[in-house]
Amino acid sequence: MSLPEDFDLDDFVQRTLSEDLGRGGDVTSAATIAPDAQFKAELNARQPIVVAGIHIAVAIFRALDGSAAIELLANDGDRLERGAALMRVSGNARSMLAAERSALNTLQHLSGIATLTRRYVDEIAGTGAILLDTRKTIPGLRVLEKFASLMGGAQNHRMRLDDGVLIKDNHIAVCGGVAEAVKRAKAAGTGLPIQVEVDRIDQIEPALAAGANRLLLDNMDPAQLRAAVRLVAGRVPLEASGGVTLETIRFLAETGVDFISVGRITQSAPAVDIGMDYTVH
Repeated sequence: MSLPEDFDLDDFVQRTLSEDLGRGGDVTSAATIAPDAQFKAELNARQPIVVAGIHIAVAIFRALDGSAAIELLANDGDRLERGAALMRVSGNARSMLAAERSALNTLQHLSGIATLTRRYVDEIAGTGAILLDTRKTIPGLRVLEKFASLMGGAQNHRMRLDDGVLIKDNHIAVCGGVAEAVKRAKAAGTGLPIQVEVDRIDQIEPALAAGANRLLLDNMDPAQLRAAVRLVAGRVPLEASGGVTLETIRFLAETGVDFISVGRITQSAPAVDIGMDYTVH
């Protein structure tokens, strides 16, 4: 799968390398390695992973050595076992070593999100529920982190505040109630579907009567979710959210909700272990 349309690859690579190289560049490689020395290496998974960001890593290597030879052995979205190779790189030694950390940081972080996401997706397989990501992302990396969650098998929730109306508890508190908040959102005429967060069963009918198009069931236990599913009876899609873990997501999915959103897949995913191993010429 290609990278997101609204992602500026050249700008990301430039900023990433500038952050790492500083003003003086890789002084260690310059001091120890001949200018014309060549370097061959293989990027290997040191644990089972789902790949995300591999084409960004390629772009980082090529930004410092435009003639580098790169052989892709995996693609974004692939599941790899421990020991599997992702790519082989060959080029100017100084350039390859200067690019190494930036390429690996990006690949490890995004693959970490994809790998954790896939674990959640596997947990709810067969239930009919769909995993969603959230806006709980590192500032500046949202497009990439949500791309990584897609590679892991989730679907994207809203990307920004301007592409979906989601009335949450604080909106409701300011408006004085669920029905009034939905009424105001309808009157605003955004043309966007209106989703409302509810944390009590008695909020559901007022939200639907006011015109809500979708409900987010916040921090409800399985019994409450089943009651909500029965009450709504398919009138609008239902999303469960709040404190979802790998240990609880299957129980939530089996209640009959349509979606489950999990902030942890972007907010708390550990980087996976990928190494760049020198290979003898």
